[in-house]
Amino acid sequence: MTRKPFEELTISDDFMFCKVMEHEHICKEFLELLFSAKIEKITYLSSQNIITTNSGAKTVRLDVLVKDEAGTSYNIEMQVANQYNLPKRMRYYQAALDISFLDQGYSYKTLNDSFIIFICLFDPVGKNRAIYTFENICVEDKTIPLQDGTKKIILNANAFSTADNKDLQGFLQYVKTGKVTTEYTGRIEQMIQTVKQNELARREYHILPAALMDAMDEGEARGLAKGSRQKALETAKNLLHFGLSVENIAQATGLSQAEVEALK
Repeated sequence: MTRKPFEELTISDDFMFCKVMEHEHICKEFLELLFSAKIEKITYLSSQNIITTNSGAKTVRLDVLVKDEAGTSYNIEMQVANQYNLPKRMRYYQAALDISFLDQGYSYKTLNDSFIIFICLFDPVGKNRAIYTFENICVEDKTIPLQDGTKKIILNANAFSTADNKDLQGFLQYVKTGKVTTEYTGRIEQMIQTVKQNELARREYHILPAALMDAMDEGEARGLAKGSRQKALETAKNLLHFGLSVENIAQATGLSQAEVEALK
């Protein structure tokens, strides 16, 4: 598979999006401008999380997973191409998150509030809105929400000019066109240029197998989920040789950090 040259990566490319959103202040500000509300503190932030619900289930790789001090979780995804599966994909992501968060023996009430957020370079709904927010409501009386604590948000960068919030409008315009029009997008652009000067990031982009970067959603990585342990160990050894961190290798291969450490 031909990959875009590292020097040409933008915020809309999965690898660079994750690298930028790994920075707490950038990720926090994105959530604050999206919800027009202050987030006091981020307690967990990780990119490229691999979630396997069981040995026979489809494996999910999440771009960015965030939790705040209130316990609310946010899964933020960048989506360039329309695969015409977004609604059911969001449904599966929500289910995978719920299963991974709710440990055996705990009450359903302990499930945290959760947002699945997709930033798209296309309009999957077709109504030319910059923001589509979905929640479960009563069909017979649409003023009654189910209150299951979940919402799904689609950001359509194509319609950036229709966004009411000027900072969000600027962010979506930047995603779509690369044009910097706000202080926030200026800081993102500066960070991208910094990443491009980072030799370790360049090496990571070129060395990580393409299948581990973007094929989880296509089901090509089921071999890892079903116990293809030897292949995972061989990949981890190669990545260690190229100087990647134990945490990144564990996320990429599905191995535990202890298993990766043992290979040193």
